[in-house]
Amino acid sequence: MSQVRVRIAPSPTGDPHVGTPYMALFNLIFARHHRGKFILRIEDTDQTRSRPEYEKNIFESLQWCGILWDEGPDIGGPYGPYRQSERTDIYVKHCKQLVDNGKAYYCFATPQELTEMRELAKQLGKRIGYDRRYRNLSPEEIRQRLERNAPYTIRLKVPLTGECVFEDALKGRISTPMQDIDDQILLKSDGFPTYHLANVVDDHLMKITHVIRGDEWVSSTPKHILLYEAFGWTPPTFLHMPLLLGKDGKKLSKRKNPTSVFYYRDSGYLQNAFINFLSLMGYSMPNDLEIYTIDDVIANFDIRRIGTSGAFFDINKLDWINQHYLIHSIPKDKLWNAIKSWGFSDNHMQKLMPMCHTRIKTFGDFIDLCGFLFINHVNLDLSLLTPGNITPETACALLQTLIWQMEENANFQGSGLEAASREVAKAFKVNHKKIVMRILFAAITGKHFGPPLFDSVDILGKPKTQARLLKAIEFLGGLSNKKLTLLTKSWDAKNCETLVQKND
Repeated sequence: MSQVRVRIAPSPTGDPHVGTPYMALFNLIFARHHRGKFILRIEDTDQTRSRPEYEKNIFESLQWCGILWDEGPDIGGPYGPYRQSERTDIYVKHCKQLVDNGKAYYCFATPQELTEMRELAKQLGKRIGYDRRYRNLSPEEIRQRLERNAPYTIRLKVPLTGECVFEDALKGRISTPMQDIDDQILLKSDGFPTYHLANVVDDHLMKITHVIRGDEWVSSTPKHILLYEAFGWTPPTFLHMPLLLGKDGKKLSKRKNPTSVFYYRDSGYLQNAFINFLSLMGYSMPNDLEIYTIDDVIANFDIRRIGTSGAFFDINKLDWINQHYLIHSIPKDKLWNAIKSWGFSDNHMQKLMPMCHTRIKTFGDFIDLCGFLFINHVNLDLSLLTPGNITPETACALLQTLIWQMEENANFQGSGLEAASREVAKAFKVNHKKIVMRILFAAITGKHFGPPLFDSVDILGKPKTQARLLKAIEFLGGLSNKKLTLLTKSWDAKNCETLVQKND
Protein backbone atom coordinates (compact mmCIF):
# COMPACT_ATOMS: atom_id res chain seq x y z
CA MET A 1 0.00 0.00 0.00
CA SER A 2 1.29 3.48 -0.88
CA GLN A 3 1.79 6.05 1.86
CA VAL A 4 -1.51 7.41 3.18
CA ARG A 5 -2.00 11.05 2.22
CA VAL A 6 -5.05 13.04 3.36
CA ARG A 7 -5.96 16.69 3.21
CA ILE A 8 -8.36 19.42 4.20
CA ALA A 9 -9.06 22.24 1.78
CA PRO A 10 -10.87 25.14 3.50
CA SER A 11 -11.88 28.29 1.66
CA PRO A 12 -10.71 31.63 3.12
CA THR A 13 -14.10 33.29 2.72
CA GLY A 14 -15.15 34.03 6.29
CA ASP A 15 -14.56 33.31 9.95
CA PRO A 16 -12.99 29.93 10.78
CA HIS A 17 -15.97 27.61 11.18
CA VAL A 18 -15.78 24.86 13.81
CA GLY A 19 -16.38 22.39 10.99
CA THR A 20 -12.85 23.03 9.71
CA PRO A 21 -10.98 21.76 12.80
CA TYR A 22 -13.58 19.01 13.16
CA MET A 23 -12.77 17.66 9.70
CA ALA A 24 -9.06 18.45 10.04
CA LEU A 25 -8.92 16.49 13.27
CA PHE A 26 -10.13 13.26 11.71
CA ASN A 27 -7.85 13.68 8.72
CA LEU A 28 -4.96 14.17 11.14
CA ILE A 29 -5.96 11.14 13.24
CA PHE A 30 -6.24 8.96 10.13
CA ALA A 31 -2.86 10.12 8.81
CA ARG A 32 -1.04 9.67 12.12
CA HIS A 33 -2.57 6.24 12.73
CA HIS A 34 -1.35 5.05 9.33
CA ARG A 35 1.97 6.96 9.57
CA GLY A 36 0.96 9.06 6.60
CA LYS A 37 0.89 12.75 5.71
CA PHE A 38 -1.70 15.42 6.47
CA ILE A 39 -1.90 18.29 3.97
CA LEU A 40 -3.49 21.73 4.25
CA ARG A 41 -4.60 23.24 0.93
CA ILE A 42 -6.27 26.61 0.54
CA GLU A 43 -9.15 26.67 -1.93
CA ASP A 44 -9.23 30.37 -2.79
CA THR A 45 -10.65 30.32 -6.31
CA ASP A 46 -13.64 32.43 -5.20
CA GLN A 47 -11.87 35.70 -5.88
CA THR A 48 -14.79 37.87 -4.76
CA ARG A 49 -14.88 36.45 -1.22
CA SER A 50 -11.37 35.11 -0.52
CA ARG A 51 -9.17 37.35 1.62
CA PRO A 52 -5.66 37.02 3.08
CA GLU A 53 -6.90 37.76 6.60
CA TYR A 54 -9.34 34.85 6.37
CA GLU A 55 -6.50 32.54 5.32
CA LYS A 56 -4.49 33.75 8.32
CA ASN A 57 -7.49 32.97 10.53
CA ILE A 58 -7.58 29.39 9.20
CA PHE A 59 -3.95 28.88 10.20
CA GLU A 60 -4.49 30.49 13.61
CA SER A 61 -7.66 28.54 14.42
CA LEU A 62 -6.14 25.17 13.55
CA GLN A 63 -2.98 25.95 15.51
CA TRP A 64 -5.05 26.96 18.54
CA CYS A 65 -6.68 23.53 18.34
CA GLY A 66 -3.24 21.89 18.24
CA ILE A 67 -3.78 20.63 14.68
CA LEU A 68 -0.55 20.88 12.68
CA TRP A 69 0.00 19.88 9.05
CA ASP A 70 2.90 18.28 7.19
CA GLU A 71 2.55 20.25 3.94
CA GLY A 72 0.81 23.53 3.25
CA PRO A 73 1.02 27.04 1.84
CA ASP A 74 2.96 28.35 4.82
CA ILE A 75 5.52 25.53 5.07
CA GLY A 76 5.64 24.24 1.50
CA GLY A 77 6.07 20.64 0.41
CA PRO A 78 6.86 18.50 -2.65
CA TYR A 79 3.49 19.06 -4.40
CA GLY A 80 3.05 22.84 -4.13
CA PRO A 81 1.90 25.43 -4.55
CA TYR A 82 -0.80 24.78 -1.97
CA ARG A 83 -3.04 27.74 -2.82
CA GLN A 84 -5.40 27.13 -5.70
CA SER A 85 -5.12 30.72 -6.91
CA GLU A 86 -1.45 29.97 -7.64
CA ARG A 87 -2.31 26.85 -9.68
CA THR A 88 -4.58 28.37 -12.34
CA ASP A 89 -2.32 27.39 -15.25
CA ILE A 90 -2.46 23.77 -14.08
CA TYR A 91 -6.26 23.74 -14.14
CA VAL A 92 -6.51 25.43 -17.55
CA LYS A 93 -4.05 22.90 -18.99
CA HIS A 94 -6.02 19.93 -17.66
CA CYS A 95 -9.35 21.42 -18.71
CA LYS A 96 -8.17 21.94 -22.30
CA GLN A 97 -6.95 18.34 -22.24
CA LEU A 98 -10.50 17.19 -21.53
CA VAL A 99 -11.85 19.35 -24.37
CA ASP A 100 -9.27 17.94 -26.79
CA ASN A 101 -10.25 14.40 -25.78
CA GLY A 102 -13.96 15.05 -26.24
CA LYS A 103 -14.68 14.76 -22.52
CA ALA A 104 -15.62 18.43 -22.06
CA TYR A 105 -16.93 21.25 -24.24
CA TYR A 106 -17.19 25.01 -24.61
CA CYS A 107 -20.49 26.42 -23.38
CA PHE A 108 -21.55 29.88 -24.54
CA ALA A 109 -24.75 30.14 -22.52
CA THR A 110 -25.43 33.72 -21.41
CA PRO A 111 -26.78 34.64 -17.97
CA GLN A 112 -30.10 35.49 -19.64
CA GLU A 113 -30.27 32.06 -21.29
CA LEU A 114 -29.54 30.32 -18.00
CA THR A 115 -32.31 32.30 -16.31
CA GLU A 116 -34.73 31.32 -19.05
CA MET A 117 -33.75 27.65 -18.65
CA ARG A 118 -34.47 27.82 -14.91
CA GLU A 119 -37.84 29.50 -15.44
CA LEU A 120 -38.89 27.00 -18.11
CA ALA A 121 -37.86 24.05 -15.92
CA LYS A 122 -39.98 25.45 -13.08
CA GLN A 123 -42.99 25.82 -15.35
CA LEU A 124 -42.63 22.26 -16.64
CA GLY A 125 -41.96 20.84 -13.20
CA LYS A 126 -38.60 19.49 -14.29
CA ARG A 127 -35.27 19.40 -12.46
CA ILE A 128 -33.66 22.80 -12.72
CA GLY A 129 -30.38 22.61 -14.61
CA TYR A 130 -28.51 23.42 -17.77
CA ASP A 131 -30.24 22.02 -20.89
CA ARG A 132 -26.99 21.12 -22.73
CA ARG A 133 -27.83 23.32 -25.73
CA TYR A 134 -24.15 24.00 -26.52
CA ARG A 135 -22.98 20.43 -26.00
CA ASN A 136 -22.84 19.45 -29.67
CA LEU A 137 -21.66 22.54 -31.54
CA SER A 138 -19.56 21.87 -34.61
CA PRO A 139 -15.83 22.72 -34.53
CA GLU A 140 -16.53 25.54 -36.99
CA GLU A 141 -19.23 27.09 -34.78
CA ILE A 142 -16.93 26.90 -31.78
CA ARG A 143 -14.06 28.49 -33.71
CA GLN A 144 -16.22 31.37 -34.88
CA ARG A 145 -17.50 32.14 -31.41
CA LEU A 146 -14.00 32.02 -29.92
CA GLU A 147 -12.73 34.35 -32.66
CA ARG A 148 -15.48 36.81 -31.69
CA ASN A 149 -14.24 36.56 -28.07
CA ALA A 150 -17.64 35.29 -26.98
CA PRO A 151 -17.64 34.59 -23.21
CA TYR A 152 -17.64 30.90 -22.39
CA THR A 153 -17.34 28.32 -19.69
CA ILE A 154 -16.09 24.76 -20.07
CA ARG A 155 -18.43 21.96 -19.02
CA LEU A 156 -17.92 18.24 -18.44
CA LYS A 157 -19.64 16.01 -20.99
CA VAL A 158 -21.52 13.72 -18.60
CA PRO A 159 -22.78 10.41 -20.07
CA LEU A 160 -26.50 10.58 -20.80
CA THR A 161 -27.36 7.04 -19.66
CA GLY A 162 -26.28 4.58 -17.01
CA GLU A 163 -25.23 5.08 -13.41
CA CYS A 164 -22.26 6.51 -11.54
CA VAL A 165 -21.23 4.13 -8.77
CA PHE A 166 -18.68 4.52 -6.00
CA GLU A 167 -17.89 2.83 -2.71
CA ASP A 168 -17.90 4.98 0.40
CA ALA A 169 -15.70 3.64 3.19
CA LEU A 170 -18.51 4.24 5.71
CA LYS A 171 -21.73 4.15 3.73
CA GLY A 172 -20.92 1.41 1.26
CA ARG A 173 -22.09 1.36 -2.35
CA ILE A 174 -23.69 4.58 -3.61
CA SER A 175 -25.26 4.76 -7.05
CA THR A 176 -26.52 7.87 -8.89
CA PRO A 177 -28.36 7.85 -12.26
CA MET A 178 -26.50 9.83 -14.91
CA GLN A 179 -29.70 11.73 -15.67
CA ASP A 180 -29.43 13.30 -12.19
CA ILE A 181 -25.94 14.68 -12.86
CA ASP A 182 -25.69 17.91 -14.84
CA ASP A 183 -22.91 18.90 -17.23
CA GLN A 184 -21.02 20.70 -14.49
CA ILE A 185 -18.93 23.78 -15.19
CA LEU A 186 -15.21 23.06 -14.88
CA LEU A 187 -13.73 26.39 -15.91
CA LYS A 188 -15.65 29.60 -15.19
CA SER A 189 -15.87 32.55 -17.57
CA ASP A 190 -13.27 34.42 -15.49
CA GLY A 191 -10.71 31.69 -16.21
CA PHE A 192 -10.80 30.27 -12.69
CA PRO A 193 -11.72 26.66 -12.03
CA THR A 194 -14.80 25.56 -10.17
CA TYR A 195 -14.40 23.71 -6.90
CA HIS A 196 -15.04 20.40 -8.63
CA LEU A 197 -12.24 20.65 -11.21
CA ALA A 198 -9.64 22.11 -8.85
CA ASN A 199 -10.50 19.58 -6.16
CA VAL A 200 -10.01 16.57 -8.41
CA VAL A 201 -6.88 17.84 -10.18
CA ASP A 202 -5.22 18.82 -6.91
CA ASP A 203 -6.10 15.59 -5.13
CA HIS A 204 -4.62 13.59 -8.02
CA LEU A 205 -1.44 15.65 -8.40
CA MET A 206 -0.89 15.79 -4.64
CA LYS A 207 -1.30 11.99 -4.48
CA ILE A 208 -4.20 12.09 -2.00
CA THR A 209 -5.14 8.51 -1.15
CA HIS A 210 -8.20 9.13 1.06
CA VAL A 211 -10.69 11.99 0.88
CA ILE A 212 -12.23 12.40 4.33
CA ARG A 213 -14.85 15.12 4.29
CA GLY A 214 -18.32 16.06 5.49
CA ASP A 215 -21.52 14.26 4.58
CA GLU A 216 -22.76 17.25 2.58
CA TRP A 217 -20.26 16.37 -0.17
CA VAL A 218 -21.80 12.95 -0.91
CA SER A 219 -23.99 14.46 -3.63
CA SER A 220 -20.93 16.01 -5.32
CA THR A 221 -18.89 12.83 -5.30
CA PRO A 222 -20.44 11.40 -8.52
CA LYS A 223 -19.27 14.53 -10.33
CA HIS A 224 -15.78 13.92 -8.99
CA ILE A 225 -15.84 10.25 -9.92
CA LEU A 226 -16.82 11.17 -13.49
CA LEU A 227 -13.95 13.64 -13.64
CA TYR A 228 -11.48 10.99 -12.49
CA GLU A 229 -12.81 8.68 -15.19
CA ALA A 230 -12.61 11.43 -17.83
CA PHE A 231 -8.93 11.95 -16.99
CA GLY A 232 -8.26 8.22 -16.81
CA TRP A 233 -7.18 8.46 -13.17
CA THR A 234 -7.86 6.13 -10.24
CA PRO A 235 -10.07 7.89 -7.64
CA PRO A 236 -9.02 8.01 -3.98
CA THR A 237 -11.03 6.27 -1.28
CA PHE A 238 -13.95 8.44 -0.13
CA LEU A 239 -15.12 8.62 3.47
CA HIS A 240 -17.92 11.01 4.40
CA MET A 241 -18.10 12.05 8.05
CA PRO A 242 -21.31 12.84 9.96
CA LEU A 243 -22.33 16.49 9.93
CA LEU A 244 -22.25 18.76 12.97
CA LEU A 245 -25.86 19.59 13.82
CA GLY A 246 -27.41 22.45 15.75
CA LYS A 247 -30.04 21.86 18.41
CA ASP A 248 -32.70 22.21 15.70
CA GLY A 249 -31.36 19.02 14.10
CA LYS A 250 -30.13 20.88 11.01
CA LYS A 251 -26.57 21.46 9.81
CA LEU A 252 -24.77 23.74 12.27
CA SER A 253 -25.26 27.20 10.79
CA LYS A 254 -23.65 30.53 11.58
CA ARG A 255 -27.10 32.06 11.03
CA LYS A 256 -28.29 30.57 14.31
CA ASN A 257 -25.23 29.47 16.28
CA PRO A 258 -21.81 30.76 17.30
CA THR A 259 -19.69 28.74 14.86
CA SER A 260 -16.40 30.64 14.86
CA VAL A 261 -13.52 28.79 16.48
CA PHE A 262 -12.43 32.12 17.92
CA TYR A 263 -15.70 32.43 19.83
CA TYR A 264 -14.80 29.33 21.84
CA ARG A 265 -11.19 30.39 22.26
CA ASP A 266 -12.18 33.89 23.41
CA SER A 267 -14.90 32.54 25.70
CA GLY A 268 -12.32 30.73 27.80
CA TYR A 269 -12.51 27.13 26.60
CA LEU A 270 -9.33 25.07 26.85
CA GLN A 271 -7.64 23.75 23.73
CA ASN A 272 -7.52 20.11 24.84
CA ALA A 273 -11.12 20.17 26.02
CA PHE A 274 -12.35 21.66 22.76
CA ILE A 275 -10.51 19.13 20.60
CA ASN A 276 -11.68 16.26 22.85
CA PHE A 277 -15.23 17.51 22.39
CA LEU A 278 -14.87 17.73 18.59
CA SER A 279 -13.61 14.17 18.38
CA LEU A 280 -16.67 12.97 20.32
CA MET A 281 -18.86 14.47 17.60
CA GLY A 282 -17.77 11.87 15.07
CA TYR A 283 -16.20 9.00 16.97
CA SER A 284 -16.91 6.71 19.90
CA MET A 285 -14.13 5.29 22.02
CA PRO A 286 -14.36 1.78 23.51
CA ASN A 287 -16.31 1.49 26.76
CA ASP A 288 -18.02 4.84 26.04
CA LEU A 289 -14.92 6.71 27.19
CA GLU A 290 -15.47 10.46 26.91
CA ILE A 291 -12.30 12.00 28.36
CA TYR A 292 -9.14 11.06 26.51
CA THR A 293 -6.22 12.48 24.56
CA ILE A 294 -6.00 12.61 20.79
CA ASP A 295 -2.96 10.37 21.04
CA ASP A 296 -5.31 7.76 22.54
CA VAL A 297 -7.58 8.00 19.48
CA ILE A 298 -4.63 7.82 17.09
CA ALA A 299 -3.25 4.71 18.77
CA ASN A 300 -6.59 2.88 18.87
CA PHE A 301 -8.26 4.31 15.76
CA ASP A 302 -10.86 2.05 14.13
CA ILE A 303 -12.82 3.32 11.14
CA ARG A 304 -15.81 1.26 12.28
CA ARG A 305 -16.17 3.52 15.32
CA ILE A 306 -16.88 6.61 13.20
CA GLY A 307 -20.52 7.65 13.45
CA THR A 308 -22.89 7.42 10.51
CA SER A 309 -25.54 9.91 11.64
CA GLY A 310 -25.29 13.62 12.38
CA ALA A 311 -23.72 14.72 15.66
CA PHE A 312 -25.32 17.37 17.86
CA PHE A 313 -22.99 20.22 18.76
CA ASP A 314 -24.01 20.14 22.40
CA ILE A 315 -22.67 23.16 24.30
CA ASN A 316 -23.64 21.57 27.63
CA LYS A 317 -21.41 18.61 26.82
CA LEU A 318 -18.58 20.96 25.88
CA ASP A 319 -19.00 22.82 29.18
CA TRP A 320 -18.86 19.54 31.10
CA ILE A 321 -15.70 18.42 29.30
CA ASN A 322 -14.08 21.82 29.72
CA GLN A 323 -14.80 21.82 33.45
CA HIS A 324 -13.19 18.39 33.74
CA TYR A 325 -10.02 19.63 32.02
CA LEU A 326 -10.00 22.83 34.03
CA ILE A 327 -10.20 20.92 37.34
CA HIS A 328 -7.70 18.23 36.41
CA SER A 329 -5.16 20.17 34.36
CA ILE A 330 -4.92 23.51 36.19
CA PRO A 331 -3.81 23.39 39.86
CA LYS A 332 -5.63 25.70 42.24
CA ASP A 333 -2.54 27.84 42.75
CA LYS A 334 -2.24 28.32 38.97
CA LEU A 335 -5.88 29.09 38.23
CA TRP A 336 -5.67 32.86 38.66
CA ASN A 337 -2.67 33.03 36.31
CA ALA A 338 -4.66 31.13 33.69
CA ILE A 339 -7.71 33.37 34.08
CA LYS A 340 -5.56 36.48 34.07
CA SER A 341 -3.81 35.51 30.84
CA TRP A 342 -7.21 34.77 29.27
CA GLY A 343 -9.01 38.03 30.00
CA PHE A 344 -7.38 40.10 32.70
CA SER A 345 -3.93 40.87 31.35
CA ASP A 346 -2.59 44.35 32.00
CA ASN A 347 -2.71 45.11 28.28
CA HIS A 348 -6.36 44.12 28.02
CA MET A 349 -7.43 45.96 31.17
CA GLN A 350 -5.68 49.14 30.06
CA LYS A 351 -8.03 49.24 27.05
CA LEU A 352 -10.99 49.41 29.41
CA MET A 353 -9.78 52.22 31.63
CA PRO A 354 -10.63 55.15 29.30
CA MET A 355 -14.13 53.69 28.92
CA CYS A 356 -14.90 53.66 32.65
CA HIS A 357 -12.68 56.48 33.99
CA THR A 358 -15.50 59.04 34.21
CA ARG A 359 -18.30 56.55 34.72
CA ILE A 360 -17.49 54.99 38.11
CA LYS A 361 -17.86 56.58 41.52
CA THR A 362 -15.93 53.85 43.38
CA PHE A 363 -13.70 50.96 42.34
CA GLY A 364 -16.58 48.71 43.30
CA ASP A 365 -18.60 50.09 40.41
CA PHE A 366 -16.17 48.70 37.86
CA ILE A 367 -17.57 45.15 37.75
CA ASP A 368 -21.17 46.36 37.54
CA LEU A 369 -20.23 48.66 34.66
CA CYS A 370 -17.90 46.38 32.68
CA GLY A 371 -18.82 42.88 33.84
CA PHE A 372 -20.62 42.12 30.54
CA LEU A 373 -17.22 42.20 28.80
CA PHE A 374 -16.01 39.18 30.77
CA ILE A 375 -18.99 36.84 30.77
CA ASN A 376 -20.19 34.50 28.02
CA HIS A 377 -23.95 34.94 28.52
CA VAL A 378 -25.66 38.20 29.43
CA ASN A 379 -29.09 38.19 31.07
CA LEU A 380 -31.59 39.39 28.49
CA ASP A 381 -34.62 41.51 29.35
CA LEU A 382 -37.65 41.53 27.02
CA SER A 383 -38.68 45.06 28.01
CA LEU A 384 -35.21 46.40 27.18
CA LEU A 385 -35.13 44.58 23.85
CA THR A 386 -38.51 46.01 22.74
CA PRO A 387 -38.29 49.78 23.31
CA GLY A 388 -40.92 52.12 21.93
CA ASN A 389 -43.51 49.35 22.30
CA ILE A 390 -42.23 47.51 19.19
CA THR A 391 -42.95 43.80 18.99
CA PRO A 392 -40.36 41.08 19.57
CA GLU A 393 -40.70 40.13 15.89
CA THR A 394 -39.72 43.64 14.80
CA ALA A 395 -36.78 43.63 17.23
CA CYS A 396 -35.69 40.29 15.69
CA ALA A 397 -35.87 41.80 12.21
CA LEU A 398 -33.80 44.81 13.27
CA LEU A 399 -31.11 42.61 14.82
CA GLN A 400 -31.01 40.25 11.84
CA THR A 401 -30.57 43.07 9.35
CA LEU A 402 -27.84 44.55 11.54
CA ILE A 403 -25.93 41.28 11.17
CA TRP A 404 -26.53 41.23 7.41
CA GLN A 405 -25.33 44.81 7.01
CA MET A 406 -22.14 44.19 9.00
CA GLU A 407 -21.48 41.08 6.93
CA GLU A 408 -22.05 43.05 3.74
CA ASN A 409 -19.61 45.73 4.92
CA ALA A 410 -17.21 43.06 6.26
CA ASN A 411 -16.92 45.14 9.40
CA PHE A 412 -17.91 43.81 12.83
CA GLN A 413 -15.92 46.44 14.70
CA GLY A 414 -17.55 49.29 16.57
CA SER A 415 -17.38 51.50 13.49
CA GLY A 416 -19.09 48.80 11.44
CA LEU A 417 -21.85 48.38 14.00
CA GLU A 418 -22.43 52.14 14.13
CA ALA A 419 -22.66 52.40 10.33
CA ALA A 420 -24.93 49.35 10.16
CA SER A 421 -27.21 50.67 12.91
CA ARG A 422 -27.81 53.87 10.97
CA GLU A 423 -28.54 51.95 7.76
CA VAL A 424 -31.03 49.75 9.60
CA ALA A 425 -32.76 52.72 11.25
CA LYS A 426 -33.09 54.34 7.82
CA ALA A 427 -34.45 51.18 6.15
CA PHE A 428 -37.05 50.60 8.89
CA LYS A 429 -37.72 54.33 9.33
CA VAL A 430 -37.36 54.11 13.10
CA ASN A 431 -35.50 56.38 15.49
CA HIS A 432 -31.83 55.44 15.57
CA LYS A 433 -31.14 56.44 19.16
CA LYS A 434 -34.44 55.53 20.82
CA ILE A 435 -35.06 52.23 19.03
CA VAL A 436 -32.04 50.70 17.29
CA MET A 437 -29.39 51.77 19.80
CA ARG A 438 -31.49 50.69 22.78
CA ILE A 439 -32.05 47.25 21.29
CA LEU A 440 -28.34 46.93 20.55
CA PHE A 441 -27.37 48.03 24.04
CA ALA A 442 -29.74 45.49 25.59
CA ALA A 443 -28.58 42.65 23.29
CA ILE A 444 -24.88 43.21 23.85
CA THR A 445 -24.71 44.34 27.48
CA GLY A 446 -27.96 43.03 28.96
CA LYS A 447 -28.56 46.49 30.43
CA HIS A 448 -29.71 49.97 29.48
CA PHE A 449 -26.50 51.66 30.61
CA GLY A 450 -22.76 51.06 30.45
CA PRO A 451 -19.57 52.21 28.78
CA PRO A 452 -19.67 53.43 25.15
CA LEU A 453 -21.26 50.67 23.10
CA PHE A 454 -19.10 50.84 19.98
CA ASP A 455 -15.88 50.91 22.02
CA SER A 456 -17.22 47.91 23.94
CA VAL A 457 -17.78 46.03 20.68
CA ASP A 458 -14.13 46.62 19.76
CA ILE A 459 -13.18 45.00 23.08
CA LEU A 460 -15.59 42.07 22.72
CA GLY A 461 -14.52 41.25 19.14
CA LYS A 462 -16.57 39.92 16.26
CA PRO A 463 -17.25 36.32 17.43
CA LYS A 464 -18.71 37.33 20.79
CA THR A 465 -20.59 40.33 19.41
CA GLN A 466 -22.18 38.21 16.70
CA ALA A 467 -23.04 35.48 19.21
CA ARG A 468 -24.86 37.99 21.44
CA LEU A 469 -26.93 39.32 18.57
CA LEU A 470 -27.88 35.75 17.59
CA LYS A 471 -28.74 34.93 21.22
CA ALA A 472 -30.98 37.97 21.45
CA ILE A 473 -32.79 36.94 18.26
CA GLU A 474 -33.34 33.47 19.72
CA PHE A 475 -34.53 34.96 23.03
CA LEU A 476 -37.06 37.12 21.17
CA GLY A 477 -38.53 34.08 19.44
CA GLY A 478 -36.60 34.11 16.17
CA LEU A 479 -37.99 34.47 12.66
CA SER A 480 -39.87 31.79 10.74
CA ASN A 481 -38.64 30.84 7.27
CA LYS A 482 -41.60 32.73 5.78
CA LYS A 483 -40.82 35.87 7.78
CA LEU A 484 -37.13 35.54 6.96
CA THR A 485 -37.90 35.36 3.24
CA LEU A 486 -40.08 38.47 3.46
CA LEU A 487 -37.41 40.28 5.48
CA THR A 488 -34.74 39.36 2.92
CA LYS A 489 -36.77 40.84 0.06
CA SER A 490 -37.54 44.01 2.00
CA TRP A 491 -33.94 44.38 3.13
CA ASP A 492 -32.61 43.92 -0.40
CA ALA A 493 -34.79 46.90 -1.38
CA LYS A 494 -33.66 48.72 1.80
CA ASN A 495 -37.30 49.40 2.57
CA CYS A 496 -38.52 47.61 5.70
CA GLU A 497 -40.98 50.22 7.02
CA THR A 498 -44.00 47.98 6.43
CA LEU A 499 -42.47 45.29 8.67
CA VAL A 500 -42.44 47.46 11.77
CA GLN A 501 -45.12 46.30 14.22
CA LYS A 502 -46.00 47.76 17.62
CA ASN A 503 -47.89 46.33 20.56
CA ASP A 504 -51.32 47.76 21.17
